[in-house]
Amino acid sequence: MIIRTLLLLGLLSVGSQVWAIGIYQQPVDFIAKTFANHPPEPKALFLRGETKKQVKDILGHRYSKLRIRYWLDGKRSVWVLDEIGKERPITAGIVVNKQKIERIKVLIFRESRGWEVRHDFFTEQFIDSALNSRFNLDRQIDGITGATLSVRAVTRLARVALYLHSQILN
Repeated sequence: MIIRTLLLLGLLSVGSQVWAIGIYQQPVDFIAKTFANHPPEPKALFLRGETKKQVKDILGHRYSKLRIRYWLDGKRSVWVLDEIGKERPITAGIVVNKQKIERIKVLIFRESRGWEVRHDFFTEQFIDSALNSRFNLDRQIDGITGATLSVRAVTRLARVALYLHSQILN
């Protein structure tokens, strides 16, 4: 009886971790939907000089890629970025319009915990947020108990997208 109970608890634990990992939307689908199925040609921003330094300051570490692809239509841009939550990357799609977050969505979540950041109740906090002069968001983002590292990762991605958007428009 004790062995069966332990096995059941073990299976439930593994099941909940597997459930948290998921592809919620493919990046290509996020981009297509954002531009009503007519996305502009992708462009690339090479991370060098001051841009590279500022991205590193925002993230607290060097970004893993040398160039970042983005899609720009007027003053509206789309970014698909990765950031480590606790141990594994979280991929988010971020739409910036006129220096403010228009939309943010967790596209792929690979961690065993913190998956709650994918829900609208969390991501809606970012809508209309902008960067202040110290490259922080102009508002407080409420955390989620048990998802602190995922919350921080998504917040950093929002800050990076806003900063990169400002760089491509300048």
